[in-house]
Amino acid sequence: MLANLINGISLGSVYAIIALGYTMVYGIAKMLNFAHGDVIMVGGYIAFCSIAYLGWPPALAVLAAVVVCTMLGIVIERLAYKPLRNATSLAVLITAIGVSYFLQNAALLIWTSNTKVFPNIFANLPGLTLGDMQIAPVTLITVLANIVIMVALTLFTGKTKMGKAMRAVSEDKGAATLMGINVNRTISLTFAIGSGLAAIAGVLLCTAYPTLMPTTGAMPGIKAFTAAVFGGIGSIPGAMLGGILLGVIEIFGKAYISTQLSDAIVFSVLIIVLLVKPTGLLGRKVNEKV
Repeated sequence: MLANLINGISLGSVYAIIALGYTMVYGIAKMLNFAHGDVIMVGGYIAFCSIAYLGWPPALAVLAAVVVCTMLGIVIERLAYKPLRNATSLAVLITAIGVSYFLQNAALLIWTSNTKVFPNIFANLPGLTLGDMQIAPVTLITVLANIVIMVALTLFTGKTKMGKAMRAVSEDKGAATLMGINVNRTISLTFAIGSGLAAIAGVLLCTAYPTLMPTTGAMPGIKAFTAAVFGGIGSIPGAMLGGILLGVIEIFGKAYISTQLSDAIVFSVLIIVLLVKPTGLLGRKVNEKV
């Protein structure tokens, strides 16, 4: 029971880190970046290649993954989403799906479909013993990383000048422009932060579940989006809460109900929550003047 709970919190922490990227982009740019899951995959491959082929230490490999994914996020926003700033939601959605397939197929051409075994980069770190149960280092680091990132993002958006600019753009792009805020730069920074978080999530996910392929980020990306909606998309604490709850529900579903039905259980819970509280657990209803 306790082991399943810890595993659920660990998996949910990965979902939460990915969901933070979703919720920031949607909260500020009002875009659903469905290519976000594939940025996770790119981060995993960059870290893997840095360690396996270049012999870099894990810390440097993670840093390389974050830098590459951050730049990738900026490029995706500039080339794919910026021209659609005033387009319909359907056009943005179709573009996001196109970018997702482009990244998957590019990875397929570069690294082929062969599954890579991701190294355990935390193997030399000490774990934690609770009675007869041993908690792996990757579990502890994943949960700690989730908490640190959530607190850092909350302080960043609430205390810094750029964070306040993001909140202003989220409320009203036109008014933010009149106040001297560079909306395009603010949105690009949001994509950069979200993509950097995706790289960290990719490394943590591949370390805990050591397989890497071009479709690695597809299902975690969808589940993280579900977590963001579950917790209240646009809310940073909501993304964290939704991710952890989703991870716990998935692990307990696999352990006590069915491994085949665990995904169906996760999405069923989301449907029930949205029927009862459409804004999500920590989301707030926004009234728009027409």
